[in-house]
Amino acid sequence: MALMTSRFADSLAVGADLAATAERAIGQALSRLGDQADLVCFFICGDEPEDVAAAGLRAMSLAPGAQVIGCSATGVIGDGHGVELAPAVSAWAATLEGARLTTFALETLTAEDGFVVVGLPERSPDDHVGILLADPYTFPTDAFVERSGEVLGDLPLIGGLANGMGGRGSVRLFADGQVYTEGAIGVMISGKVNVSTVVSQGCRPIGPSMVVTRAEENVLLELAGQPALGRLEDIVSELDEDDRELVASGLQIGLAMDEYAERHERGDFLIRGVLGIDPDREAVAIGDVVEVGRTVRFQVRDAATADEDLYDLLDAHREELGRVEGALLFSCNGRGSAMFGTADHDAVALRDTLGPIGMAGFFAAGEVGPVAGHNHVHGFTASALVFSSSSR
Repeated sequence: MALMTSRFADSLAVGADLAATAERAIGQALSRLGDQADLVCFFICGDEPEDVAAAGLRAMSLAPGAQVIGCSATGVIGDGHGVELAPAVSAWAATLEGARLTTFALETLTAEDGFVVVGLPERSPDDHVGILLADPYTFPTDAFVERSGEVLGDLPLIGGLANGMGGRGSVRLFADGQVYTEGAIGVMISGKVNVSTVVSQGCRPIGPSMVVTRAEENVLLELAGQPALGRLEDIVSELDEDDRELVASGLQIGLAMDEYAERHERGDFLIRGVLGIDPDREAVAIGDVVEVGRTVRFQVRDAATADEDLYDLLDAHREELGRVEGALLFSCNGRGSAMFGTADHDAVALRDTLGPIGMAGFFAAGEVGPVAGHNHVHGFTASALVFSSSSR
């Protein structure tokens, strides 16, 4: 990708008067760029959907020369901090010389054999990434993202599922000066810009990798020729007490992304949850459909593993990219204080590893990001879009 000149800024404002809070957040971010920005993203946490909508309209009006997108959330990230379940607005602004930005709004139409998503911009050869913010209650995000390659080719998607303090019906999305109460919105980033993605799933493998030898839809019946539940019980019996507690609190399973790899270690898997067991069938149900012949490996997740995974990925990313200037962060609402004891963890990790960059985002109800070249919706993940000044 070509070299570009870019500048990034972020801000965080807290206050019950959401419109005024949004004005402060947007104003601070823009002022740090000399009031010149090409792309502005903002995220709003507030109790009342009407107040969130009014704050979003105010935020969009403050950057008339920029492409502006945003969404509601149950927590926001900015200025190196996270704020959960309290009225706050975070803002991120970027000057992207040489970039082409195309905002979009997606809606779903019902068809005889399923659904059709309309509103996607036409692809160009110099498209680099699409930022996607979706309402999980009205937009089929999982199906759209999993099948995005059919329409978008190898274009990475990064972003998150928006939410509101009132759950269904309280989500608000913002793009092109408009407020959307359903669907999805986003922006396509094209042209002379250096962007890359980081997706930290934060899991640690337990037990061996195994080939699925019998399955029905999302139910694993046999692993490596033996009943799946028996295989799982053998693995758990060999764990220490701490890891058994992690299994009890939320067992995961990894689906190998490269079947031809000689070994499958942490980071080589797409993580999905274990939904339950069927003792009568000696089966294990998981949160994805798995074909016979796929390699899987059980996983556990805890704060120490998630911390190590994120720092390792970011360190490797920095070494590869050189100077990083800005980032957008989409962190699961199950991370933050629930996992780490502080809402600041993921924001601090990015600042620790990538430097004092302009970085903002929100706590999502699901995170969108590519793993091994394919877009997926994740849980308990930190997904980041990273802007660098050059690529190596």
